[in-house]
Amino acid sequence: MAVFVHAVLNGVSTDQYDALNAKLQGTPEIFEGCLSHVCVPTDSGLEIFDLWETERQMNAFTEKMMPVAADLGWPVTQAPPRTRTVHNYWVPGADA
Repeated sequence: MAVFVHAVLNGVSTDQYDALNAKLQGTPEIFEGCLSHVCVPTDSGLEIFDLWETERQMNAFTEKMMPVAADLGWPVTQAPPRTRTVHNYWVPGADA
């Protein structure tokens, strides 16, 4: 069942995000199961919105991503991301 994730990352800059993303792109299999990803800058940091095929895939990504983020000096997040089970999703034009 699909899972929606909303992470609030106070104190993380777009430059830090870009550095992490560049590292992770070197291992594209880490994104297995990610259906969509959006990063939005805010006045206090970033907000991330993801849609994952399964919670297991989301957790596998997190386990691999967190040590890379720590190595790049990302601040420790106080609150875990909010997750919700998805009732339905669709991608416009995907069936075309």
